[in-house]
Amino acid sequence: MIILGIETSCDETSASVLKNGKILSNVVNTQLIHSKYGGVVPSLASKNHEKLINHVVDKAIDDARINLSDINAIAVTQGPGLIGSLMVGLNYAKGLSIGLGIPLIGVSHLDGHLLSGQIDNNLRFPYICLLVSGGHTQIWKLDSFNDYKILCTTVDDAAGEAFDKGARILGLKYPGGPEIEKASIGGDIKKYKFKIPFVKSNPLNFSFSGLKTALLYLSQKFSKVELDKELSNIAASYQECIIDTLLKKLSSVIDIHHVDNILIAGGVSANKRFRLKSSILEKEKNIKIHFPDFKYCTDNAAMIAMVGYKKMLQGEISKLDIVPFSSIEHA
Repeated sequence: MIILGIETSCDETSASVLKNGKILSNVVNTQLIHSKYGGVVPSLASKNHEKLINHVVDKAIDDARINLSDINAIAVTQGPGLIGSLMVGLNYAKGLSIGLGIPLIGVSHLDGHLLSGQIDNNLRFPYICLLVSGGHTQIWKLDSFNDYKILCTTVDDAAGEAFDKGARILGLKYPGGPEIEKASIGGDIKKYKFKIPFVKSNPLNFSFSGLKTALLYLSQKFSKVELDKELSNIAASYQECIIDTLLKKLSSVIDIHHVDNILIAGGVSANKRFRLKSSILEKEKNIKIHFPDFKYCTDNAAMIAMVGYKKMLQGEISKLDIVPFSSIEHA
């Protein structure tokens, strides 16, 4: 069975071909134009998806060395994400579905991340997934493909947002995660004390808005020259607090649910310091922590194709009138 996956939920235009559970190709085009605006501009994102999608899909098919007529079904991100961006991918997928006379499978972007550890990996159910991206910071428990639930989430900003907004405060480019990681090299992680945020209503939940505000106040104490001098120390301390917050909450969830198989997924999971500190937790708890391959951490169509493949095996096919949804509440 050959599945074509399409992902356009934010600013990555991606297409992937999967055959019987194995990825044959995965093409990702990241829209660099948003960097100068310090964040994703929704109208620009959708326009660029329209320009790129045909080329990206063609390349994925060429790289997989198949013909368009070989495809058995199309899996496409239905949400959550930017409505305009999602519409581009969804409409394109619907057109192919009608033209080729093959099934359409709407996929949740979050499901893609939650299952990304099963691409080129031996991850098996049950497991706990810490999903950390620009739009989401959540911990899920997955007992099977159809049986999973959210355990905790952020009450305000996602961890990826904290990196993006923190980078902006420090005068760094978008996306902020890789920029802060780069700036932190050689920095003193203990130079500046950022407090791990606590959420009274549910201690397992995340909160990053206060951390971002603390960084803003700290940055205002320095002149531009002084801030540039202290950049590596500030970036290292700020990054460390975000990572420690994520791992502290994950550790608590592991203690409560007694699951020793863990997946850390989403764009932030590509952070090397995060991976290093996760390996320390792994040894302390005598657990196994899995990470997707770096190419499957950020938004990509391979994870969408994988979910589509599993849905197809269970006979889960979408109607052609499906519409995009912007938030998890509508999933």
